[in-house]
Parts: sequence; structure tokens; C-alpha cells
Amino acid sequence: MSLWTSLEPASATVDPGASTRVRLRLRNTGDVVDEYRFEPVGPVAPWTTVEPQTLRLYPGTTGTVDLTFAPPRTPDATAGPNPYAVRITPTEHPEAVTVPEGNLTITPFTELRAELVPPTVKGRFRGRPKLAIDNLGNTKLTASVSGSDNGDQLAYDLHPSNVQIEPGRAAFVDATLKPRKIIWFGPKEQRPYRLTVQRSGVKPEPVEGTYIQRGFLPRWLATFFGTLLALAITFALIWFNYRPHVQSLAQEQPQEAGVSSIAPSPSTTPTPPPAPTDTPAAAPAAAPTTEAADNGGGGGGGGGGGGGATATVTAKPKQDTAATAVNRLAAADPGGRHICYRAYVQGAGWSKPVCDGTIAGTVGKNTPIKALNVAVYGVDGSAGNSFVYDSQSTNGQGKWQTWTAVVADGKDNYIGSTKAADPYLETFTLNVGNGQVCGYAHVHNVGWGNQACSDARPALLTLGTWDNTLWLEAFKLTV
Repeated sequence: MSLWTSLEPASATVDPGASTRVRLRLRNTGDVVDEYRFEPVGPVAPWTTVEPQTLRLYPGTTGTVDLTFAPPRTPDATAGPNPYAVRITPTEHPEAVTVPEGNLTITPFTELRAELVPPTVKGRFRGRPKLAIDNLGNTKLTASVSGSDNGDQLAYDLHPSNVQIEPGRAAFVDATLKPRKIIWFGPKEQRPYRLTVQRSGVKPEPVEGTYIQRGFLPRWLATFFGTLLALAITFALIWFNYRPHVQSLAQEQPQEAGVSSIAPSPSTTPTPPPAPTDTPAAAPAAAPTTEAADNGGGGGGGGGGGGGATATVTAKPKQDTAATAVNRLAAADPGGRHICYRAYVQGAGWSKPVCDGTIAGTVGKNTPIKALNVAVYGVDGSAGNSFVYDSQSTNGQGKWQTWTAVVADGKDNYIGSTKAADPYLETFTLNVGNGQVCGYAHVHNVGWGNQACSDARPALLTLGTWDNTLWLEAFKLTV
């Protein structure tokens, strides 16, 4: 069996999202009638169609087959020359396969998508959004990032300010927004801003965001201090104008001859008893003690004084939880959205509560989190679940625990267990009643992951790992 083939043209060019056609000519140079099957091979085979897929030729006759290439407008269509081939299998002699080869050049295109996460940030002295830039083109993207706003009200700190992104990948730019003027008193103010992605020879790509600047002290607190100052000034004026004047009417008595002046006998001032101390009802009273003092004087008697000693019991201070922390924020910002939390670290116990994007837990100490305490405000409550280490695991993963009930705003929600025998956390989930909840997780031997966000329930935020050999070490949350 022999076969002659020719690709016309042998090299072709196509734009992503478009199509081009190449003709394959073949001649049966053998002496028997044969039927040929065609199959595209190579990296561009998924975007190649052959018509017809089979062709029957008599000896000495020639036929044609059309190859149509239609690469998609995605990063998968790699820019530049891409080799391709067509496998031709004869029916009569399937072992005699012929594979003609050609070259398809895919033209480059650039496309990006940029968004702020989150689009609105709040703060008194700074805001920290992230700019996510996705390269949707089929060539490497190089761009610079800058920030601006109307009135030059904000300063911008961007890391990194220049990015290079491979096709189909994404880069994140950490932005820090700092207001040039601090609002000491008064309501919060909205400051629109934009981060611009600039590429050489291409129109800039702006991304709009909003920074909500809060006052250093809320209005009600400023009113309280103003009222207190006015009362203090009023009291001082009254005191200096109407204070009582004391005038001594005592006169020195001259001493007459022959008459002796007798000074009064000194009197003994009794020692006052110790101030009373409130004693809890559960504390037993101490036995009283007496102290006597004998004092002598001309014609005078001795006096004694004594007081009873009382045992004092100091109550253990109430622990500061996520709920107490979030309620302090709510008192200062009744119209805001807040989340506070703390971590129970193995071997260290409960950490102090932190709020609104601050890290809870430890990093680099190989100490897992066993439980966490969360409280929210302004989001219609929270609920959560824990995914913990499973010593009986057969699939290399942990196991889920029972969901907590929905806990109202301002109340403590506990996820996991602090008992010594209970396992540590690998993953936890959390949801809120309205708006979004976002967070980051630091996993042992993995490090910090990307930010994850979830809408209101029934959607839920999941942070951590499924690997039974790893554990959760730290996290941070925002709403």
C-alpha cells in the first residue's frame, strides 16, 4: 500500500475566536481500492475538525479533506507557532499509518479583568483592600498600578506596584489607603477612589472603590465630653464666686498678775476602726480582735478602742470574650458591621479577642487551634461548624462536627472544643445573616492562603485544610 499526501498550505495563521481552513490532498498510489480514516493529533487537536472523516479512493485517484482550526479566545490557545498532524489509517492495511504534519500560528491577544476585594473598606486611619488582576489573554501581561481620587484626599501604598502575569493566572496587589486628614469628631464620610491598571500602549483600566472614613470619636462621645466640660466650668465658677468665708473671732487673752492660766488637759483622739469591706455572702466572717490602750492624765481616765477585722475575698475578673469586644465596637459605631474572634491554641489556652481582620492564633510555632470564639454585629447573627482531626480516618481527611445554632448579634458563638482529649481543628465554616463574610487561613506547613468570601446564608465561608496530617494555626475575618 502507498499513499501520497499534501497540506495546502503547510503553514497557516489564525486569530483566537476565529477559524481558518487547510486542505489535505491525498492520492491512492496503490493497486487496490482503499478507504482512509482521518484523526487530528497534537496540541491543537481539540480545536480541529476534519470533513469528511473517511474517504474512499480507487487506485490512481485523488481526493481532498478540509481541516478547520478554531482556537477559542482563552489563555489555553497559546500564542505563537503550534505544530499539528493528521493520522491517516487505511482500512485495508491499518498498520500502514501515514501522519502528515503542518504548523498553525495562533496570534496573540491581551485581555484582563480587575476587581477590588472588598469594593468598600472602612477605617479611622487606613483601609486595606486587595486588587485582583486576572490575565485572560494568551500572552504574558505586564502592568503598573496607581491610585487616585477627587480632591487628593487619600494617600496610596501599593505592593507590588508593577506586576507580570502569565496567561490564565492572577496577581494580587495589597493596597493601603491613608486619609490625609483625620476626622476627630463627627459622622463617617465616604471617599470614592480608583485603582488604575496601566499597560503600555493600551487604554488604562480603572477599578472604582469606596473608603468609608470613621471619626476618631463618635458624635455621642464628643457631646458627652462637651457636656462634662461645661458642667466642670460651671461648678468652678460657682465655687469661686460663692465659697464660704471663714473669719476667726478668737482674741488673745492678756495674763493678769497673780492669776495663773491653766492649759486644758490634752485629750486622746481614739483610733478610728478600719473601713468596712464588702464581704461576699459565701465568705465566712473572721473572728473579731480587740486592741486596748491605757492613757493616764491628771484626774483623767484611760480610753480603749478596738475594731473587728474582716476577711476580704477578691472575685476573679470576668474573661474578655469575642462578644464583649464586639459590643464595645458596636457602642462606638452603632451603624457599622463588625466581627470579633479569638482562638483556643493547644498548650496556650484562649488568646485575647481581636476584630475586623486582625490575626488570631499563632504562626510558625506548630501549635494547632482547637476551638474558636466568634461574635458579630450588624450581620443578623452567625453559625458555624468544625472539621477536626480523625484518628480513624481511612481517606486521609478529618471529620465534621455538629453545626452550632444561629447565634444573634452581640452573642458568643463557640466552634470546636477546648477539652484536652478532643481533636484540633483542620477547617471551620462560618456564615452570617446578611452581607458578606471574608477571611484568610494559615495552615501548618502550607502558610497563608488566598482570601475567601461568602454571601449571606445559606452560603458559607470555609477556611483551612482537608488533609488529616495538617492543622489550622491562625486566621483572620472581616464582614
